[in-house]
Amino acid sequence: MASAGRAGYVCFAGQDWWYHNRAHSDVQLMLKLAEQRPVLFVNSIAMRMPVPGRTSQPLRRILRKARSMARKVQRPVPGLPGFAVMTPVLLPFYGSRLARALNARLIALQVRLAARSLRMSTDVCMVTMPTAADVVEHLPHRTLVYNRSDRHSAFPEAETSFIEVLERRLMATADHVLYVSGELMAAERELTRDRAVFLDHGVDLEHFTAEGAAEPADLAAIPHPRIGFFGALDDFIVDFDLLARVAKEHPDAQLVLIGDTTHDLGALTALPNVHHLGFRPYTEIPSYGRGFDVALMPWLDNDWVRHCNPIKLKEYLALGLPVVTTDFPEVRRYADQLSIARTAGEFSGAVGALLAAAASEDAQAARRRRAAVERDSWERRAAELRELVEGPAAG
Repeated sequence: MASAGRAGYVCFAGQDWWYHNRAHSDVQLMLKLAEQRPVLFVNSIAMRMPVPGRTSQPLRRILRKARSMARKVQRPVPGLPGFAVMTPVLLPFYGSRLARALNARLIALQVRLAARSLRMSTDVCMVTMPTAADVVEHLPHRTLVYNRSDRHSAFPEAETSFIEVLERRLMATADHVLYVSGELMAAERELTRDRAVFLDHGVDLEHFTAEGAAEPADLAAIPHPRIGFFGALDDFIVDFDLLARVAKEHPDAQLVLIGDTTHDLGALTALPNVHHLGFRPYTEIPSYGRGFDVALMPWLDNDWVRHCNPIKLKEYLALGLPVVTTDFPEVRRYADQLSIARTAGEFSGAVGALLAAAASEDAQAARRRRAAVERDSWERRAAELRELVEGPAAG
């Protein structure tokens, strides 16, 4: 391995490589780091056992995690041997303190064995999912990085008090606490002090371009104008009532939704101009996004959203798309390039205004939007992380 002998990075991710969208920051950062450092990407450790009545699609979640565990350790990216993925086997007894302690030791042992088989160190541990807090205590490491990408204790299906304890422990013990939300970073400054670092999201500028593959057949069958959204259609983030209002108030436009969902979309897709095309792989997302006339970020107003920083924003802008978003702190940094709505009426009105302007818009407008994110490549973000962890001489 070309990167052997250099600091090894073990990332306890918030995603599962095998079934989540790979646009997320922990995935993208580790892929770029793996070009120069050995990386072991540990798929997400759940925050609770899926329970019918409280967890959306519990059986599906259990089965897909079981399939993920069965894949063991793999190098899934051709031409990138420094990047390996594993899903640790764990005991599904989340309510027991003893079982959690056993799980931590069991997972740490599996990670140590995997790292040994890959001939890499566990020098740097980066934790995105707070449930890995117990695990890293049993792993030899030089540097602990807490990737505070979200306030996970605000996740509706989380065991809030338990997750808060883990979050606070990581904030107290990590050598560096990374934030993508300035709002969240400011709110937690007393806990993290000078260990807090703002590391903004990046965007894959080569992937999200204004020109590329031909329009997919299922999208081509939908007439213009198109109002579009791609990403997870989660009911704790997306305002589905707002989407329905947009569809009803713009009956001559087609609302196109790309992504997996935890919400029953029956009432929404019953509208004649709403099309849910389902989940599409990350590799195909730009070819769908390029077909939108207006892109949407229709978020709810809650604690999770107020402390988030959607990568989707930069992806929309990199594609040169006009964007309408609800209002929350991180979008205000791009106020010159977005239509930010504070009410449902403003949101629908902004969609109408951008649809009306789309027919006469010149290429310069799209280029200006892309220019707003051209310094935000994932390569740049990975270099910033490497320098933070290893020092200015890191190369």
